[in-house]
Amino acid sequence: MQDRPTPPADAEARRALPPVICYPTDTLPAPPMALYTAARAALRATGNVLVPPREAATFRVPAGHFFRIRSVGGPQVGDLNLWNVKDLSERFYSGKTRALHGTHVTTGDRLWSSFPHLRPMATITHDTLGWYGFDSYGGSVHDVIGTRCDPYTHNLLSHGGQYHHCCHSNLTRALAAETGLQPAEAERHVHDVLNVFMCTGFTRDTGQYFMKASPVRPGDYLEFFAEIDLLGALSACPGGDCSAEHSSDAAACHPLEVEVLAPDPAALAGWASPPPNRYDRSHGLGQ
Repeated sequence: MQDRPTPPADAEARRALPPVICYPTDTLPAPPMALYTAARAALRATGNVLVPPREAATFRVPAGHFFRIRSVGGPQVGDLNLWNVKDLSERFYSGKTRALHGTHVTTGDRLWSSFPHLRPMATITHDTLGWYGFDSYGGSVHDVIGTRCDPYTHNLLSHGGQYHHCCHSNLTRALAAETGLQPAEAERHVHDVLNVFMCTGFTRDTGQYFMKASPVRPGDYLEFFAEIDLLGALSACPGGDCSAEHSSDAAACHPLEVEVLAPDPAALAGWASPPPNRYDRSHGLGQ
């Protein structure tokens, strides 16, 4: 066991210092939720994808359309990747989304893209699990803290085990099939996820990432507005509702549905996709 250093005399005073929010969002451009609410009042389904258990599937959403990730069949969590359909280097940035909105996201929060673009890719417009909040364990749903179950960590923790239906591998296969990229190239584009429906948090005593049974039930959905043209990939996690374990064939798993919906174009009059971040990219080196 590692020795713990002797605390200084003012240890409690140091611990008692109040926290400061790193990124106050008062000046962050607010999404036009009233516009989105009006637009979603008359939506027309234009596409539907069923994601099989322990697999992933891709889908495309034009800018200005909505998409819903829905629970069907039974409690199931999903791992979501998003890319700019025209440029895979612009992808969902879970870390910055977490820094701006917190560990878990819900209605009114946005999914932000990677540097140098740093703009909204999608805005959450409805969440049927928005009632959950934070439970007594500090758990909540739709986290941007977990990375995704992957074969490398599984191999490390299982002393050499080979498991190919974890979310990282599922997303890799789905992206390769959609784009024609070789698997090794597709894998480079797979990134940290939004854990849709997953109930997670950090233990208060050790600070460890935990999961617990998701409160999702068939019919629940998380709805987004596509701010740019999107390519998405969703994995139906091999952990099922993540009440016990992941990266195994033991958990009961169910499909997930992705539905793409078009609003009346007139309802979005005046709306336009957000431009890329306006930082000049000189990094103090001049032009």
